[in-house]
Amino acid sequence: MKITIVGPAHPYRGGLASILEILARTFQRRGNEVDLLTFTLQYPSLLFPGESQTVTTPAPADLHITRCVNTVNPFNWLRVGRRICRQRPDFVLMKYWTPFMAPCFGTIARLARRNGHTRVLCQIDNVEPHEHHVIDRPCNRYFLRSVDGFIYMSEQVHRELEAYTTVPALFSPHPLFENFGERVDRSEACVRLGLNPALRYVLFFGLIRDYKGLDLLLEAWALLRRQGRTAGRRLIVAGEFYTSKEPYLRQIADCGLQDEVLLHDHFIPDEEVKYYFSAADFVVQPYKTATQSGVTQIAYQFCVPMVVTDVGGLAEIVPDGRVGYVCAPTVDGVARAIERMYEDDTLERFRLNCIDERRRFSWEEMCNRLTELYDLVARG
Repeated sequence: MKITIVGPAHPYRGGLASILEILARTFQRRGNEVDLLTFTLQYPSLLFPGESQTVTTPAPADLHITRCVNTVNPFNWLRVGRRICRQRPDFVLMKYWTPFMAPCFGTIARLARRNGHTRVLCQIDNVEPHEHHVIDRPCNRYFLRSVDGFIYMSEQVHRELEAYTTVPALFSPHPLFENFGERVDRSEACVRLGLNPALRYVLFFGLIRDYKGLDLLLEAWALLRRQGRTAGRRLIVAGEFYTSKEPYLRQIADCGLQDEVLLHDHFIPDEEVKYYFSAADFVVQPYKTATQSGVTQIAYQFCVPMVVTDVGGLAEIVPDGRVGYVCAPTVDGVARAIERMYEDDTLERFRLNCIDERRRFSWEEMCNRLTELYDLVARG
């Protein structure tokens, strides 16, 4: 088939770009012709909370990536949509994660379909965003009703999607992030990160936003500390702040956690991710709201057990008592789950179970589902 993918890709950084690049490679290995259309401008600098949207590494030589999409220029949307229409791919695959992209993506999708041949498919992360705005619903309507079929990765997203459209939608869980490499020896990981290998480490990983519940985790850690249960343990917080850092710094100081919380508060490049997951005993995702999370799939890649809160689709991906614990999104719930991870042989048992569970999450299966979805919508 001839496939056009629209969304983040090199030089844009982060998990979304990694996902689309791995999907492109997987489709190419299956004999398809794949073009990746990415941004000349993704977010205006005033709307981007991080330090940089791009990386300086060379573009991957095995992918055909064209920078041509400007998310705030309607004339650009018309040009890109007409270009795709003329090129007549069998389907366009779009990645949707925020209503901000809706005007751009919805316009491109409508124009691409005008040739009567091209179908528009979407791998959707979120319908309703974690941080709500008054324009979310009209933006969602505009984009979601321009799509022929969806791949969703949690039942919560499916339920939200059904409020907007009745086109075909198939489930496929988030695959593993194979681009981060393989686990390394723990002692090597500690040396790389400047950690003391005699201590044990718990990891909070990823871009820091308020809905991810870092404040719950800090309070839970402070509770365990008051109970004398953090001796010899440290909490690593690894990721760039996409919200104000100061409330978290005050919380760490007020709880007296300066010596027990290690802040690596910058964007973690792909080549360093394996060291964090190889050094950690387990990962904590104390989210207050969620759909699914790429962090769980990174943990599976490195066979690292997890503590997740019972929100959104997290419990669908992390079987409670098998590869981790699912707990209430409360201070007591998170604290108790952390303490249970260090009981008996729990960590080793969960690591071994991760090896079995991770087989569910393959890029080949995701591409199979996308191909199945295309066949479904192409038949009308």
